[in-house]
Amino acid sequence: MNALNTMFGRLGAGGSAQYKMLAGPVLIIMIMAMMILPLPPFVLDLFFTFNIALSIMVLLVAMFTQKPLDFAAFPTVLLFATLLRLSLNVASTRVVLMNGHSGAGAAGQVIEAFGQFLVGGNFAVGLVVFGILIVINFMVITKGAGRIAEVGARFTLDAMPGKQMAIDADLNAGLIDEQQAKERRQEISQEADFFGSMDGASKFVRGDAIAGILIMVINLIGGLIIGMGEHGLSAGEAARTYTLLTIGDGLVAQVPALVISTAAGVTVSRVSTDQDVGQQMLAQLFTNPKVLFLSAGVLGMLGLVPGMPNLVFLFFTALLGGLGWWLQKQAREQQAQAEQQAPVAPVTAESREASWDDVQLVDPLSLEVGYRLIPLVDAHQDGELLKRIKGVRKKFAQEVGFLPSVVHIRDNLEFQPHSYSLALNGVEIGRGEAYPGQWLAIDPGQAHGTLEGRAGTDPAFGLPAVWIEEGHREQAEVQGYTVVDASTVIATHINHLLAQHASDMLGRSETQALLDRVKNDNPALVDDVVPKLVPLSTITSILQNLLEEEVSIRDMRRILDVLAVNAGHTQDVNELTALVRMALGRSIVQHWYGGAPQLEVMTLDAKLEQMLMQALTNGGGMEPGLADTLVQQVENSVARQEERGLAPVLVVQHELRPLLTRFLRRRMRQLVVLSQNEIPDDRSVRVNMLIGGR
Repeated sequence: MNALNTMFGRLGAGGSAQYKMLAGPVLIIMIMAMMILPLPPFVLDLFFTFNIALSIMVLLVAMFTQKPLDFAAFPTVLLFATLLRLSLNVASTRVVLMNGHSGAGAAGQVIEAFGQFLVGGNFAVGLVVFGILIVINFMVITKGAGRIAEVGARFTLDAMPGKQMAIDADLNAGLIDEQQAKERRQEISQEADFFGSMDGASKFVRGDAIAGILIMVINLIGGLIIGMGEHGLSAGEAARTYTLLTIGDGLVAQVPALVISTAAGVTVSRVSTDQDVGQQMLAQLFTNPKVLFLSAGVLGMLGLVPGMPNLVFLFFTALLGGLGWWLQKQAREQQAQAEQQAPVAPVTAESREASWDDVQLVDPLSLEVGYRLIPLVDAHQDGELLKRIKGVRKKFAQEVGFLPSVVHIRDNLEFQPHSYSLALNGVEIGRGEAYPGQWLAIDPGQAHGTLEGRAGTDPAFGLPAVWIEEGHREQAEVQGYTVVDASTVIATHINHLLAQHASDMLGRSETQALLDRVKNDNPALVDDVVPKLVPLSTITSILQNLLEEEVSIRDMRRILDVLAVNAGHTQDVNELTALVRMALGRSIVQHWYGGAPQLEVMTLDAKLEQMLMQALTNGGGMEPGLADTLVQQVENSVARQEERGLAPVLVVQHELRPLLTRFLRRRMRQLVVLSQNEIPDDRSVRVNMLIGGR
């Protein structure tokens, strides 16, 4: 007993890996040998009893698992269990046909017990019971399990894109880190493999049921022929003897098959893991003491039934019970040792060698705050700014078209107490001040009167403002000021900065995530364009160009349609960007003018456009004097447009738009340059400002 405990302890506790690696091949060789070599009745009893114990354990493991992947070895266990039963059928058929004439115990006590005790020695009853078991197994459990596996595989594969997007969303929101995201993606892949293989694994059980019927018919016909032809038995005697042996053989195989079929309905199929088949089976079958105790209890009750092979059943009862007790004892000792073990002092930075863990990667987006602003970003104090930032990211994703990186927040004691700074890829893109508990009264241009407080500016738009106390808030609103709290000031500033630097935040990974999202609804379109026609780097550059000019990329389907049509003719990023802008012209105009039928715009004088077109054709730049004059006149026109509450939109010829966009927007980011080809036919244009005319 101690030797057996030691052996299973090595196998189950992870002592010697080579034993686990040999488990699968040894089992296969043993099964193949059973089909070829004749086995004595006592050995058949051992294997039949082991088959029953294995089926009970498989069912209990399937019941105790929390999720399908907890029993990832089930498809392989199902295959081996089916092969074991079939090899036992072959071995028992050999013994029944060779020695069946000698009596009911010719094939061992287990077959005799199932043939005599379970059906009372009546072969007619045995046939009925066997037929019922076959119907239950084949028509009910196996058919249902196969249908569940088929539907589960289909829905699991259909749900994969949504699950991947949920992981990406959690990762971008900062709820999980890269390692956790990798583990969850691997788990999703394993689930897909599992349900896919389950659809095929259910055919093992279905085939086993069919094989049971055929084997029974063959044994009955073969037994009658051999008994009457070779051993001189009468027809009735041969029928009774061989029928009872065949029924006992069929029942002792179909009862475990029925249990395995039930397990197939509640567990899952083979998936790709880091363990081989032998390691999976041993690690997952012989590590749960509850399974071993319950299996030992069931076998013990069967061993106490009169007429059963008590020695064999009680032997396996003691074996499984002893193994479960040993595993439970080991677990308790390990738990007690862990509780008594003193915590190990952490290794200080001075005492350990430098490693890659010391390399601090730059956060895509980071917000640093002074200590006075910590309550706004502290989750334990229900920091209001945390909620606002989540809302900013969601609003950005809905309006711009992709999900920005999560904003990593940290305090910086070197900052002024009320200062904050937003950095993109480690480079500061905005800084401001906020005063918790106070309100920022912003003068939108129509406010009157003065307010008592700290003078400042709106960090997002640079408007004059005053930080006031709560008691002056109502007065400020009456005087025409826009009053917002500190969290809103910072969140608005962050939203403004994100919109300005949207093109810098979109990289290859964000583009790939966006394409994966589009692929969920239009898989054929994405597959046709990326990377067959347009590489990922090119489409990333096109999207960056659009974002740089404040064009939303939400309509990815139209963008991909344009690339699908034109990417075969040119791979120039600027040309493809212009073609995409033309396709998005209606949405671009909608963004700046809403539903207005008439667009009030600025445009260039015909002579100025001709001079610019000539300079563009010759490949030279504009003369310095002309450039300065153009910039000055555009700035004046933009200011007059904004004073009148109109959009600062300049409409030019299609060929000039890229040149003027690059030249003018470097000095006036609020300027919008449209080409004539981007304006929809159902919108009329009214020129308010003529630049360059006399």
